[in-house]
Amino acid sequence: MAPLLDLFVRWLRPVTLALLLVAVPAAAPLPAYGKVVAVATTGMIADAVRAVGGELVEVHGLMGPGVDPHLYKASQGDVRRMAAADVIFYNGLMLEGRLSDLLARMARQKPTVAVSEYVPQELLIEAAQFEGHYDPHIWFDLSLWKLAVERIRDGLIEVDPVNQQAYQQNAAAYMQELDRLDGYIRERLAEIPPAQRVLVTAHDAFGYFGLAYGIEVVGLQGISTDSEVGLRDIQNLVAFLVERGIKAVFVESSVPRRSLEAVVQGAAGRGHQVVIGGELYSDALGEPGTPAGSFVGMIRHNVDTIVAALK
Repeated sequence: MAPLLDLFVRWLRPVTLALLLVAVPAAAPLPAYGKVVAVATTGMIADAVRAVGGELVEVHGLMGPGVDPHLYKASQGDVRRMAAADVIFYNGLMLEGRLSDLLARMARQKPTVAVSEYVPQELLIEAAQFEGHYDPHIWFDLSLWKLAVERIRDGLIEVDPVNQQAYQQNAAAYMQELDRLDGYIRERLAEIPPAQRVLVTAHDAFGYFGLAYGIEVVGLQGISTDSEVGLRDIQNLVAFLVERGIKAVFVESSVPRRSLEAVVQGAAGRGHQVVIGGELYSDALGEPGTPAGSFVGMIRHNVDTIVAALK
């Protein structure tokens, strides 16, 4: 009887297992990976991707505090991070000019999104010294930066449609925060007498800020720091400061300050006292963990610094 019993048990095992597999509902399939892995070129973009992505997205920013995106060249580590990412977000409009070839190569392999894509051409500022190109510093007009946030939202939905609702809700909340920031900017800048609303900076990064908030903006360099500052540029700015009686200029965290210091010295040589009104963040955020380490904090810092020096 033992051989017959052993044969029966061997037959019963697969039948029982098959019945159990039918009886137990199948579990939902696990995703191929956990979080969406996103790479962002600048700190401003990385901050927005974190806000929209929330806990669903792991964000790697390429450019840290004090880094000039106009001059930035990718490291081997950057290339590896971009190759491993699910999606790449960059500003576009030639801000990351020296990454153009790499971004084009990545675009053939994975979603590579220019966050400026949704900004209508008629709202862009033409770059006088670069025919056919536009000022890339769109984050200084919050109405334009909200369009960038929308493009980030849609870029994340394209690679992770299952979580569409979460990305939409996060983007809406972040844009409400930008609306509150816009109100803060207008309220603070109203403290500056109209005749004194002249912002002189190291390079022409604040054009959109000037148009949006009624500030005259003058930069020692053009929209890109890739161009050299010449003696004539310094002399012209000195003459402007003396003629207009401007008493404060502003250095930038991502641009060497020596050229603007030469302007201050040049004005002093002509009997006109000019001071460095403070350091502004133009193309990069501040150190992580500081107030200027987030986009909203960076803008508030800039506004507070400008108002303190000009009012």
